[in-house]
Amino acid sequence: MIDKLACSIYTLGADAAEVAEAAGYESGWTSESYGTDSFTPLAWWGAKTRTMRLGTGVAQMAARAPTATAMAAMTLDRLSGGRVVVGLGLSGPQVVEGWYGMPFERPLQWTREYVKIMRDTFARERVAHHGEIYKLPVTGGTGLGRSIRTGIRDARTDIPIYLGAEGPKNISLAAEITDGWLPTNFSPEFDHWYRERLEVGFRRRPGGRPENFEVAPGVFVAFGPDVETAADELRPGIAFQVAANGAEGMNFHYNSIARLGFEEPCKEIIERFKARDREGMAAAVPTEMVEAIALVGPPEKVQRDLETRWHNCVATTLIARTSVQNLPVFAHVFAASRAACGAPVPSRAENG
Repeated sequence: MIDKLACSIYTLGADAAEVAEAAGYESGWTSESYGTDSFTPLAWWGAKTRTMRLGTGVAQMAARAPTATAMAAMTLDRLSGGRVVVGLGLSGPQVVEGWYGMPFERPLQWTREYVKIMRDTFARERVAHHGEIYKLPVTGGTGLGRSIRTGIRDARTDIPIYLGAEGPKNISLAAEITDGWLPTNFSPEFDHWYRERLEVGFRRRPGGRPENFEVAPGVFVAFGPDVETAADELRPGIAFQVAANGAEGMNFHYNSIARLGFEEPCKEIIERFKARDREGMAAAVPTEMVEAIALVGPPEKVQRDLETRWHNCVATTLIARTSVQNLPVFAHVFAASRAACGAPVPSRAENG
C-alpha cells in the first residue's frame, strides 16, 4: 500500500507550502530542466514548513559537479533540520548537450560515479576519485589540486539519494546503488515489469533490498465532473512529453509511455508535432493513455482507482502533480482510500 502522500511543487506558487503541509502532504518535490532550478524553491518551501521532507525530483547531474550538488544538499539539510532527499537524473541529449554543453555519453557509468562522489562527500571523506567520467583531483591542470573534505560538519552523513529513471537498465541501477526510485509515466498495470527491473538491481546490491527503499512516482491528478473533462486538462502535457520533451530516437518519456501499449498513439502524436498541430497532438492522446498514468475524474472515481489499482503496486509514496486548489481535495481522497484498504489512520501529530 502507498504509505506517503507528496506533491510536486514545480508549478505551485510560494503560498502553496503552508496549504500542502496543513493538508497532510509528507514531502514536496521540485524538478529542473531549462527553467527554474531544483534547490531554490526547496529553500523557500523549507522556510515556510516545519515537517515536510524537501526532495529534488530531479536535480540534473549535468548542471553541477557532484560535489556541488552535495554541498547544496548538505546546506539545505542543515538549514531545514535534516529534511532533504536528493533525487538525481541525467535528462537526455537535448538538454545535456544543448543546455549544459556536455556530451551525453555513458549515462549509467556517469550516474554510478556521481552517486559515489556524493556519498563520499556526505560521509566527510577526502574526495579522491579516478573514474571514467570524473577525476578528482583533475588530471593535468596546474598539478596543484588536492583531495578535499567538506567543511560542513553538522549535516547528516546519510542524506538519501534517489534516482529518476525510466529505462530498464536505469531502473535496475536505482535499486542497486540508491535509496529510492522516482518514476515518471508510471502505470500500476505495468507493476510486474517494474518489480522485475528493480529485482535485477537488488540482486546486485550487497545485502539485497534495503528496508526503506522508496518508490515515489510523480502522478498527474485532475478532477472533473467526468473522466473525459478531467483528462482534457492533461492531454496537452502528456502530448508534449511524448513528442517534444526529448530527442527523436532518444526520448525516454516517449519510450516509457509507448512501452505501456500505446506505441501507435505515440507515433500519431509525433506526426502531429512535426506538422506543428498542437491541438491535434493533444487530441491524439487517448483517454486510456491518460488513465494509465494519471488519476482523473470525479473524486469518488479517483478514490476507487487508488483502492483498486494504485495501492496494490510497488509504489510506496505518491507525488501528486496537481493544482494548489486540488491539494486539500486530493489529500482527503487519498486518506479515504487508505482507510478503505484497512490502513491505520495517522494521528494529528504524525501529520505535522
